[in-house]
Amino acid sequence: MSTEKRPPLDRARVADTALKLLNEVGLDGLTLRAIAKELDVKAPALYWHFKDKQALLDEMATEMFRRMVARTELDPSDTWRERLLKSNRGLRTALLGYRDGAKVYSGSRFTALVHVEQMEETLRLFTAAGFTLAQAVRATSTSYLYTLGFVIEEQGVEPLPGERREGFDVAERARLMADFPLSAAAGAEIFQDFERHYEEGLALVLEGIETRYGNVLQGRGERREKPHTAAPDLRPDEPGPSAPHA
Repeated sequence: MSTEKRPPLDRARVADTALKLLNEVGLDGLTLRAIAKELDVKAPALYWHFKDKQALLDEMATEMFRRMVARTELDPSDTWRERLLKSNRGLRTALLGYRDGAKVYSGSRFTALVHVEQMEETLRLFTAAGFTLAQAVRATSTSYLYTLGFVIEEQGVEPLPGERREGFDVAERARLMADFPLSAAAGAEIFQDFERHYEEGLALVLEGIETRYGNVLQGRGERREKPHTAAPDLRPDEPGPSAPHA
């Protein structure tokens, strides 16, 4: 019999194990029983730490955020555009690192105030640029929701980078829709080249924010940088912090 002492069973160890197992079995297969087996404990032991699966998902999302912000430092000199680009690209990169990562993150509630410092700094940056607090919240929330929704759909096609689900053959889709040529051709724009499509969409969101609030911001002397005029000019940065949960 092995006498090796196992680390104590706590929330952090359970969440870490769950995140590792997530990549193997996906969200549907991630049960408390499966996690308990991986930890070599009885399932009831987990209920001392998490009352149900949603409570565990909340802790997993919180840990995902911790790991994401640990990989980057925000630049106080960022413009609001730079901050949205970094944070949303970083969020997408982080979510793509886990099978069903966006589904785990979506709707979860942070179990600690891990996001508040980043949230406060971002809102301070936006209000200093001329946004009202309400406008700053709307701008950051809208870009965050775009990224989260995009990745949910992206992972519905490619659960992990390089892994494609059966049933998303673009050529076969086009053949079945031959009588609807525009819809058939749209398949390549929907189910391929996610990186380019994400960047194009993110640029549209930022341009929409500027169009909506631009006159006010210019009137308040916001520092402006050369705008991105085409999606190929956008390059992914290192992972950054996500737009915060309220």
